[in-house]
Amino acid sequence: MAKVTIVGAGNVGATVANVLATKNFVEEIVLVDIKADMARGKALDMWQAAPILQYSTRLKGTDQYADTEGSDVVVITAGVPRKPGMSRDDLISINAEIVKGVTDKILYYTQNPILIIVSNPLDVMTYVAHLESGLPRQRVFGMAGILDTARFRAFLAEAIDVSPRDIQALLLGGHGDTMVPLPRYTTVSGIPIRDLIEEDVLQAIIERTKKGGGELVNLMGTSAWYAPGAAAAQMVEAVLLNEKRIFPCCVKLEGEYGLNDVYLGVPVKLGRQGVESIIELELTANEMELVRTSAQHVRSVMDIYDKMSSS
Repeated sequence: MAKVTIVGAGNVGATVANVLATKNFVEEIVLVDIKADMARGKALDMWQAAPILQYSTRLKGTDQYADTEGSDVVVITAGVPRKPGMSRDDLISINAEIVKGVTDKILYYTQNPILIIVSNPLDVMTYVAHLESGLPRQRVFGMAGILDTARFRAFLAEAIDVSPRDIQALLLGGHGDTMVPLPRYTTVSGIPIRDLIEEDVLQAIIERTKKGGGELVNLMGTSAWYAPGAAAAQMVEAVLLNEKRIFPCCVKLEGEYGLNDVYLGVPVKLGRQGVESIIELELTANEMELVRTSAQHVRSVMDIYDKMSSS
């Protein structure tokens, strides 16, 4: 059985740990945070739920990276959350330093883990972790597309009054306002979504999805955690159980979609080796233009980080 480390015992990290623990396929979950007592307390609280929820997963809270040694998968959620009026891009300076430090400490104790990045701004933090780790791109990727498609599917399910379980959807691009939901690849039990919903309603849902994170920040005063945590846990499950699932994830592109040296959400196959393949879709000219625009935005934020790190 596997060992999973989650860096950051805040709302998102604790949710990842809780979802994974209840799945009962991980031997040990280590929750790491600079606030050691908070990490220990949350791990203890989850462990005390084990007799009720019937799982055997062991949980440990700590501030010592030595406890992460031998981790199969590391989920990095550490960083400052968004506050009202703050964009993901505003977070880059603070969170890049946090992600760099975490990556270095993880790699000191575990030589070849799979790193799943959740910290914002997601696409650029994936870039930071990939650069810092020196691991192959297949082993360093970001969680965004699963969360964004979940929001899209949830909104659609509400609008047409069906179970979200029956909705399959796909989107590409960066994690933010430039993401590219793809109605052509969205179905309800195989039925094209446009057969079931008016175009103006669909477009309104697409716009709501793009701003889905901001909507929650405005409502709660901080970033979401239940859906992001569940999305990251689903990625860990796909990897450790070698499920070969197709999910949109943030990964470095090396020629796919005609794009190079940019970290962008695209459909991938997730299995025991991480990103086992990148799936290239036949996009329309309009869809491709939207993806290029999203890539340009991500590249511009990557450039900001490059200037910061070289100064």
